[in-house]
Amino acid sequence: MIIVTGAAGFIGSNIVKELNRRGRTDILVVDDLGGDREPDAANVANYKNLRGLKFIDYQHKDDFLKTIADDDFDGADVDAIFHEGACSDTMEYDVNYMMRTNYEYSKALLHFCLQHRIPFFYASSASTYGSGKNGFTEGDKCEDALNPYAFSKLAFDRYVRQVMPEAHSQIVGLRYFNVFGPQEHHKGKMASIFYQLYNQINETGKAHLFKGEGGYGDGEQRRDFVYVKDVVNVNLWFFENGGPSGIYNCGTGVSHTYNEAATAVIKAMGKGEIAYRDFPTALIGKYQNYTQADRTHLEEAGYDLGFHNLDDAVKEYVDFLNAGGYFEYGK
Repeated sequence: MIIVTGAAGFIGSNIVKELNRRGRTDILVVDDLGGDREPDAANVANYKNLRGLKFIDYQHKDDFLKTIADDDFDGADVDAIFHEGACSDTMEYDVNYMMRTNYEYSKALLHFCLQHRIPFFYASSASTYGSGKNGFTEGDKCEDALNPYAFSKLAFDRYVRQVMPEAHSQIVGLRYFNVFGPQEHHKGKMASIFYQLYNQINETGKAHLFKGEGGYGDGEQRRDFVYVKDVVNVNLWFFENGGPSGIYNCGTGVSHTYNEAATAVIKAMGKGEIAYRDFPTALIGKYQNYTQADRTHLEEAGYDLGFHNLDDAVKEYVDFLNAGGYFEYGK
């Protein structure tokens, strides 16, 4: 059996779908399907992400944590845990909540895996590089945190580094850069720029980007945009090939401007134009104007499957959204 936390979320549901495609349906999906979120027209219930997936059971994240804490779970039957569950809201400033959700929960799963020698694959984040002024290479010299979300992820990475030398099972943390693709409807304001631009163009005919700030021109902030299918491929490559334990960047190694991102969406949709809006005051000093993964460590581990071209990935994603935007069961 394989366990995927955050399985009703963006990356988690894509991992389950690809496991299904590769013949695995013996999957326990773990998540919180909600009911207590703020009313927001942009937020869509994440249970919808599970409708197109095959799995043997569902468990609420708190019930699952209690099960392993009470040692009521037979770890001998688990082939791997993909820990994708987290609070990913970079505008959440309740630090205690972030640490309980993203740090303490992850520690509990890590020690369960270490006890039962289960391969553990978890979601880290490129936000652990702060402003990026020191680069994007895994290691202390480049790391920083501009908000509680980033701090919770960085704190867990540093904890993993302490226990990894004594581990007798695989531990892989993947620092996701700017991921986009199917099944991100429920993320609302945290959804990728591509999903937001797709909706903006359909609603207004315009792709709205931030004006320049911090030495960057209008729409010229740069990000390493990575297609979710590539993120899944990296996860499953480590699982299937027994890649070496470590914390790795999961990005293309190429940065694109937001202007280039908007142009790709406009091209794929066959309509729309770019418009600029004021840079939010609340984000000044807390915003990554530039990210670009250093892929050296990942490639040294043996990963050689490459990454999608941005235009091709955006076209595929737009076609998917046009077709309804959710996975279909059995397809």
